[in-house]
Amino acid sequence: MLVEPELKLPAPPPPRGNYMATVQHDSLLFISGQFPSINGQLAYRGKLGRDLDVAEGYQAARLCALNALSQVQKVLLSLDVVAGIARMEGYLQTAAGFQEHAKVLDGASDLFHQVLGERGAHTRAVFGVGSLPLDAPIEIVVTACIKKI
Repeated sequence: MLVEPELKLPAPPPPRGNYMATVQHDSLLFISGQFPSINGQLAYRGKLGRDLDVAEGYQAARLCALNALSQVQKVLLSLDVVAGIARMEGYLQTAAGFQEHAKVLDGASDLFHQVLGERGAHTRAVFGVGSLPLDAPIEIVVTACIKKI
């Protein structure tokens, strides 16, 4: 059961290249990189620490996590079959000297916990990079565990 069932997931964004949005292998679901997009359009652009502050980055990370969950919903038809989020990687497009990576990525971590409760707990890594596709400020990659039925 979802902790926040009233939270509406967006339509899952289609892949932007020659790859699959998700791949399932046994009890793992690998979700390709998700951007902070709504209806196929980036809601946030630019570098964290220059064009966006930490609060805007946090909201962008939440949107990435919503898009990741929408990919899960599309494949599994229900988030109730998610046993947990095993790992999340966050790639942040940052200005030189930016050091608040963890606070930004907390937006995605908090969203997973908000929606999935304890099943949203996960390992994670965060990286600051010089650029991302489409001038996105953040991209997350997620691996989810599926309950055995």
